[in-house]
Amino acid sequence: MMLRTLRRLAALALFPLAALANDGKPVEWVVGYAPGGGSDVVARMLADAMGKSMRQSFIVVNKPGAGANIAAEYVARTRSPEHTVSTVDSAVLAANPFLYGKLTYSAEKDFALAGMIARFPLVMVVAPNVPAKNLQEFLAWARTAPEGVSYGSPGVGSPHHLAVELFRSQTGLNLAHVPYRGAAPALADVAGGQLPFMFVDTSSGGPFISAGKVRAIGVASPQRVKTLSDLPTLAEQGLPGFEAYAWQALVVPAATRAATVETLNKALNAALQSDDVKARMQALGIEPLPTTAAEATRYAAQERERWGRVIRNANIRLD
Repeated sequence: MMLRTLRRLAALALFPLAALANDGKPVEWVVGYAPGGGSDVVARMLADAMGKSMRQSFIVVNKPGAGANIAAEYVARTRSPEHTVSTVDSAVLAANPFLYGKLTYSAEKDFALAGMIARFPLVMVVAPNVPAKNLQEFLAWARTAPEGVSYGSPGVGSPHHLAVELFRSQTGLNLAHVPYRGAAPALADVAGGQLPFMFVDTSSGGPFISAGKVRAIGVASPQRVKTLSDLPTLAEQGLPGFEAYAWQALVVPAATRAATVETLNKALNAALQSDDVKARMQALGIEPLPTTAAEATRYAAQERERWGRVIRNANIRLD
């Protein structure tokens, strides 16, 4: 009995605001993408783990569309800041401010970051009929293509698209973008040989790579990833400093109390560092990224500056 009491007190000390608003009402966890996708899966995983540790009910609400802008506006304009959290990604916090001339929210002013969630390493993959097994072979082949080389992405302005624009700027290749509605149809066309290459996140591309349907050329992260440990990075193969991720963070409306942000940060990091969540994320090729709220804010600002420069240089606009 004494041991159970001590454990209960320790849990309450770790998360002093077990209910965000101390009223027992459920909290909406808003996801800007459709159910079943990587963002949705990760959100539900964390909502479950954090809900148990905080003794708080989270309800995942999907609001897909418009490059996640619909969900972002909903969170920014909510009248229930203590009952709303959201998974947001690099699109909302780093790319959309430069892709769209007018947004109904401010990435810098309307949200408070509670912490980073994860990074999704991007992998360069080619079709089976492309005669290249590494970066240098691909570059040599691409430079002989008289009309350039086409590539796919899940959509204009997606992290996958922007990664190729960064790749273009460092290699000088003549590349033509073919946007799709999601990673799956683009991957299917790469696997079928209709599309030469693309950058894909490890969670979506892993099954295609392991099944031999597409050929992995290199990973766009500073270090090799555990799920593809034999695959060299693109930096190792001659693109020094090349780095591109899809990433996610947990945000709340700007009006949320600082104490609530701190509580969420502790619960989020505890979940990300738990054996169960780490194992499940790593199986999907996702890197858990526990941080402080301040570190997450700095990271988002750095990414906004970096990808804003890429978008401006490539003159990419969505309106």
